[in-house]
Amino acid sequence: MTNINPPAETAGAAPDTPAGTTGVSPAPRRPGSGGWRSLVPRWSPKLGIGLGLVGAIALFGILGPLLTGDPDTIRNISMTPPGGEFWLGTTQTGQDVLALLAHSTRGSLQIGLLVGVLATLLSAVFGVIGGYAGGAVDEGFSLFSNVMLVIPGLPLVIVIAGFVPAEQRGWWTIAVVLAITGWAASARVLRAQTLSLRNRDYVAAAKVAGEKPWRIVSVEILPNLLPLMASQFVFAVILAILSEAGLSFLGLGASGSDTLGTMLYYAQNGFALQREAWWWFGPPGLIIALFGCGLSLINFSIDEIINPKLRTVPAASRRTRGGGSAGGRKTRTAAARSVTGREDSGRDAVLTVENLNVAYRGEKPTHAVKDVSLTLGRGEILGLAGESGCGKTTLAYAINRLHRPPAEVTSGSVVFHDRDGSDLDLLALGKEELRAFRWSKLSMVFQGAMNALNPVISIRAQLEDVLTTHRPGMSAQARRERCAEVLRLVGVDPRRLDSFPHELSGGMRQRVMIAMALLLDPQVMIMDEPTTALDVVVQRGILREILRFRDELGFAVVFITHDLPLLLELSDRIAVMRDGEVVEYATADEIHHDPKHPYTRRLLDSFPSLTGERGAFIRTGESSARERTGTGTGTGTETIVKEAGSR
Repeated sequence: MTNINPPAETAGAAPDTPAGTTGVSPAPRRPGSGGWRSLVPRWSPKLGIGLGLVGAIALFGILGPLLTGDPDTIRNISMTPPGGEFWLGTTQTGQDVLALLAHSTRGSLQIGLLVGVLATLLSAVFGVIGGYAGGAVDEGFSLFSNVMLVIPGLPLVIVIAGFVPAEQRGWWTIAVVLAITGWAASARVLRAQTLSLRNRDYVAAAKVAGEKPWRIVSVEILPNLLPLMASQFVFAVILAILSEAGLSFLGLGASGSDTLGTMLYYAQNGFALQREAWWWFGPPGLIIALFGCGLSLINFSIDEIINPKLRTVPAASRRTRGGGSAGGRKTRTAAARSVTGREDSGRDAVLTVENLNVAYRGEKPTHAVKDVSLTLGRGEILGLAGESGCGKTTLAYAINRLHRPPAEVTSGSVVFHDRDGSDLDLLALGKEELRAFRWSKLSMVFQGAMNALNPVISIRAQLEDVLTTHRPGMSAQARRERCAEVLRLVGVDPRRLDSFPHELSGGMRQRVMIAMALLLDPQVMIMDEPTTALDVVVQRGILREILRFRDELGFAVVFITHDLPLLLELSDRIAVMRDGEVVEYATADEIHHDPKHPYTRRLLDSFPSLTGERGAFIRTGESSARERTGTGTGTGTETIVKEAGSR
């Protein structure tokens, strides 16, 4: 692993303020605020009331039967009002209502819990797995869910329960019947959400990394579905208790089992309402209502557990939390380091692309990349420029073997020249070989990468996941240290490791994605529009960091952008693409001073300057981070400024 010294201190910042961070100190860490505890919402009245109601009723159902005696004991004290020995009175046959209520609560909780678990599992299998798998599996699962959905629920329950002999209708039988008839609607909702999530950037990144489907579903997709699944579980539990009560009124309830439904059934048959024996039918109805209310209140708080954006943060924490963009940090005392221009002959090649062709097969095939040949030198920044749709990203995907049908590499070669002297034909690598190659030898920062972070997983977990996958023998301590090290490299305070993506600005999220690409010390990094949607100040800061990384770590960069003036400042060589072809391939100085192709000249002329003629590119008054040879003693930007000023 490469050892990199931390950047110099920021001018004017406190000695203990890491360079590249904001001038505002992060909020003091609360004890136990990291890790899984950061997923716990702040205490709220609704959460407390909900937990109190559910906990009290569950405790009553668990411990009550042990303390209240046998509910089937018959006494000669019919319809005794509450008081004395019998706190809730007696029934028509002298049974203790409190004992009946305790045993009935336990029975209903058993049914509700079993139905909730079974219905949620069935909806997850048919909704999540079907939605992620797609194709015939999804079609089959969806068809079966639709059939179950259109069948009337309660009549089907009645029919199924009616065919089960009374002596075999235990509480578990009723629970299975209710679960079978109650999962379809939830499965449809989960399927719709899964279809949306499987196309997200972080899921695509997991697929590219070679993760197994079961791990993608369990780690990347399921955490985002937990609020829905929790709501469906709560609904299934309440629906099961109410449905069991309805079946009991029809005489189709759990035979020989005590539940709140059977208790209400016997109260109705014993004319409790007519005799005004409220203590017989009132308590079970109240238990059902309170239990449902408690679960609903808990469900309102589940969104805060799963979705950290909904948490309420005290005003003091908001004021002290460092959440500004990278553009808000103080500039360093020294300007970005100047990089002398290098010619092809001065570099060893790290990546060679020869006569590469990529086509999209379809009714009307599209030849997206046409006979492209490029050589990337070790430590070189190669710029890819051109209008939208010219094939820049398609070329990058082809180099990294990320294309899926109908895209296809039809001919050509992509060879990676490793530091150890070996050559790898990337187009011939198998699936496992590709998995080992990506990120460790060649990494990629995708377009719009700042939105590719999983919103419900902390930055630490997402960074460590890369190391766990590609460096399984690495210790937990070493993983933590490496994650902190790469964050320092990109100018983000390591204390941000326990933050969630929404707690970072756009520039900081982009820096985290660059840090993720740096984790395994790659020799080549492909950056596809890495500064898209960022303001110019943040953009400038990130570009300086890229140049610094290149100098300190020695990796090569393929930089894709529409901004040709930016590439003139940043790149050593530039390839201009149009309609899938590289129409001009030369050093940045040659592209700027003596463009050969008419399309390149039109691109240069399309950028107006603040002063002077078109193509003068007066963009900043500061020195470029790159110094070119053959253009005098000034830096690239200074030369452009001088030339424009003399026109």
